[in-house]
Amino acid sequence: MSAPANPDKPSSTSGGGGGGFAFDKDKIDGIIKKWTDLQVELKKDYADANLMANVKAPGKEFASGDWEKLANPSGKAFLEQNQKMQDYVKNYIDQLTAAKQKIAANEAETQASLNKHKAV
Repeated sequence: MSAPANPDKPSSTSGGGGGGFAFDKDKIDGIIKKWTDLQVELKKDYADANLMANVKAPGKEFASGDWEKLANPSGKAFLEQNQKMQDYVKNYIDQLTAAKQKIAANEAETQASLNKHKAV
């Protein structure tokens, strides 16, 4: 999923390409860390969601059975939504990591080009 371009900041700091957010080299590690921290929290929530999705009736009477029938679908919906969010966050971290690598490669190419021109 691509975010709209930021008109106040040139996209050249992200290593070129189409629209999207532009990140400074110095800030991208902090952004990756925030998303990684979110990923850790989502994994913790997943364990809780798994418990909610598999709740058992406290007793054998009809009221307990009704409670279980109502609780499990909500837990399963939360579990499914959590998994979708984990997938989204993982994908975004992968994209940020690729952008960071592209920035580093572009900087290395630029530095090599400058060194080449200095030697001439």
